[in-house]
Amino acid sequence: LGTLLDLRYKVRYKAKRGSHGMGANRHGKNGEDLLILVPPGVLVYDQESGEVLADLKDRGQRFVAVKGGQGGRGNARFKTSTNRAPRHVQPGMPGDEIWLRLELKLLADVGLVGMPNAGKSTLISAISAARPKIADYPFTTLVPNLGVVGYGGYQSFVVADIPGLIEGASEGHGLGTRFLRHIERTDLFLHMVDLTDLQEGDPVERFDTINRELERHNPKLLEKPQIVVLSKSDVTEVREQADAIAAIFAERGFKTLMVSAVSRDGLEELVACVAKELSRLRSGEDFDEFGPA
Repeated sequence: LGTLLDLRYKVRYKAKRGSHGMGANRHGKNGEDLLILVPPGVLVYDQESGEVLADLKDRGQRFVAVKGGQGGRGNARFKTSTNRAPRHVQPGMPGDEIWLRLELKLLADVGLVGMPNAGKSTLISAISAARPKIADYPFTTLVPNLGVVGYGGYQSFVVADIPGLIEGASEGHGLGTRFLRHIERTDLFLHMVDLTDLQEGDPVERFDTINRELERHNPKLLEKPQIVVLSKSDVTEVREQADAIAAIFAERGFKTLMVSAVSRDGLEELVACVAKELSRLRSGEDFDEFGPA
């Protein structure tokens, strides 16, 4: 279960009621719990107040949204020494009701960010078994894609390919902020910069544009480490400029790698670098070597 699609067409859920009590002072059977399955990463909101009621990050985690009503009492509860056969009962109480809003934030270790057509989908298909739609036009990726990248035998990490961002994304331009929430839980970013897109402007400025949009959406996103990935480095026309661009990012304190998903140049180094940095982050060590001070 990786999406909320199963809940899209059914929005009202009601647990079954308990059974009536019976003769001989027998208690009625309690109603069964109703379990609604959701994938890890779901935030549960009270639709009316907007309050976050639960953050279901872990597999198997449970949250009690509403409770059933108190059961009623049969006539045996009202028996007295003078009234051996009472003819009245106490009905049960109705259960709670609530309208909830569910928001899924994908759980990934690494978030791929960058302008449309920067090569994010091509990269994730080259380093994992994910097969996103790839074409030579912007906004090919309309939904986030997850890929599991294996390394070092039995170890792996999860990469999320987020649809391309443009200037004004935090205000709803392009695909807007629809998918930015999915990178809030990642540990680090691979920031893709297309070396063949020089005619569209300064790649460093385009890099800064993406970071401004991330900051406008959530300032804490810029606290995450970033590894700059210069894509399409196999194209002959950009090789001379690639080193100069990489030097600019290095001067700003970013670990910078050049890769080509087509020729597979640099992919092994990239995976090793990400794996090493994830290990470093989880051990609580500093990120000085790879990210901005």
